[in-house]
Amino acid sequence: MRIAFHAPLKAPDSPVPSGDRQVARLFIKALGYGGHTVEVASRLRSRDGAGNVTRQARLAELGTRLATRYVRSVTEGRRPRPDVWFTYHLYYKAPDLIGPLVVEALGIPYAVAEASVAHKRAGGPWDQGHRATLAALARAGLVIGLNPRDRTLVEPCLSDGARYLDLPPFLDVAAAPPPQRPARPADLLAVGMMRPGDKLASYQVLGQALTTVPGDWRLTVVGDGPARGDVEAALAPLADRVVWRGALDAADLVRVYRAADLLVWPAVNEAFGMALLEAQAEGLPIVAGDAGGVPAIVRHGETGLLTPVGDVAAFAAAVAELVANPARRRKLGTAAAEVVRTAHGLPAAAARLESALGTLIGGHRR
Repeated sequence: MRIAFHAPLKAPDSPVPSGDRQVARLFIKALGYGGHTVEVASRLRSRDGAGNVTRQARLAELGTRLATRYVRSVTEGRRPRPDVWFTYHLYYKAPDLIGPLVVEALGIPYAVAEASVAHKRAGGPWDQGHRATLAALARAGLVIGLNPRDRTLVEPCLSDGARYLDLPPFLDVAAAPPPQRPARPADLLAVGMMRPGDKLASYQVLGQALTTVPGDWRLTVVGDGPARGDVEAALAPLADRVVWRGALDAADLVRVYRAADLLVWPAVNEAFGMALLEAQAEGLPIVAGDAGGVPAIVRHGETGLLTPVGDVAAFAAAVAELVANPARRRKLGTAAAEVVRTAHGLPAAAARLESALGTLIGGHRR
């Protein structure tokens, strides 16, 4: 099967690292695992973060031109005809402006992964993106959800006969077993991009909470970005307990996960957080905010502890509990590695994708 892949928020080969780029790459890898040929059909980034109606209109025009060009290249034989169009991550700020036009013109099925709907955006500055997202969902024959909390609003937007599939977030889990962590003062770890908005808010909650956590511990921070100065200010009260590592590549990040004892992240408005999944794969227990799809990958009391989002006192108490209890940290971390291996591995995700796409193609042909 030949799959045309599009990620309107960020292309999978973007030079800017992020969890979104990583998930796009994982979807491509999972689709390829099933023996399919995956082509990045467009690198158009449709994101408008400011609610600029003029920019949104121009992006829509560009999307129409790119869709027309793509269809012409297929019908004229200059590029292979895809069997399905697969769009990863669309919402009101980054709608799919190409896929629905292509599938209509070529008569092929349309699959979408990680869509979200915000009806409060109707009639506002992002109305164009909101309506485009609803139109795409109405066209889709298969919608794959990574965040269980998205389903309530997304599923009613689908057409009759369309299927919604819950797919747990997944990783290409390394074969190496997680390290055996000795009983020692806790090495805490925070991993997150440093940008204004929710990421900065998470760092601010983290700084406020850790100032009240007793015991002998230190914090390693991995990440960088335009809000680096604000993050440093938020963690300044922790003084020399903080070790700054900056942005790391995947291999170095794995080494940091394996050297730490506990990942701490308040997860303000987090969709689900790939760092939380990566850390657990390396046997790290988690303390995180109970936001979005985080409970789908962090099992409270089994692989980590979840606290109400933004509740500084509750977050501090959960961190303090695990700082003081190395044996429980190890128990949670061992369970975390096993849960990721069995429930969030690439082979299982690839098998579910293969089955869902097979059903989509078969139904479309009928």
